[in-house]
Amino acid sequence: MRHILTDRPSPLPSIVLAALLVLPIAAACAEPQVSPGHAEAAAARGGSPGAQGGSKAALPADIAGYQLGAGDRIRLVVYGEPNLTGEFGIDGGGQLGVPLIGKIKAGGLTAAQLEQHIASKLSPDYLKDPSITVEVISYRPFYIVGEIKNPGSYPYVNGMTVINAVALAGGYTYRARENDFKIERGAKNGIRTIEGAPGTEVLPGDVITVDERFF
Repeated sequence: MRHILTDRPSPLPSIVLAALLVLPIAAACAEPQVSPGHAEAAAARGGSPGAQGGSKAALPADIAGYQLGAGDRIRLVVYGEPNLTGEFGIDGGGQLGVPLIGKIKAGGLTAAQLEQHIASKLSPDYLKDPSITVEVISYRPFYIVGEIKNPGSYPYVNGMTVINAVALAGGYTYRARENDFKIERGAKNGIRTIEGAPGTEVLPGDVITVDERFF
């Protein structure tokens, strides 16, 4: 008796499918997204919006009140003052070093609040009515720990979800509880813990824990 073989595609592992979800997100983030504030900042630098060599980190609409923290990097533009304009990182203590005024608190502030804070430090001793723009150019990483193959920190990508984070970290271990997650997230009054699901959006600085399932 002859056996007739038929071409039947084997199903892809779920974690591979999850990894594929990351690709369109990363591709979308590679294209600079220009807001009016970005356009003004580009004009102040003497360039055009999106003319920077690297891609910009566009602020997700649902975290417009995003609070800056250690590991974030910002671009400061002081109009008419090229010596004060540049890119600066926020250190582990939440401090930002700014020319002329030295280190100031940036952690816990929004970009708009930081603009006001810097303006108050520059005026009136150094500048009269300074015009300032602050934009986030790269976010601090997120962390994923627990029952995951490669726990650690990973670069934040705009729009990513928990399942994307799992894929980046190599997938689950065999002991993982795959549908329930704990996420520690910064808040105005400190750290809060929320219950997450595979589709929960990840924010910069999140600590995602994949728990062990009960056999």
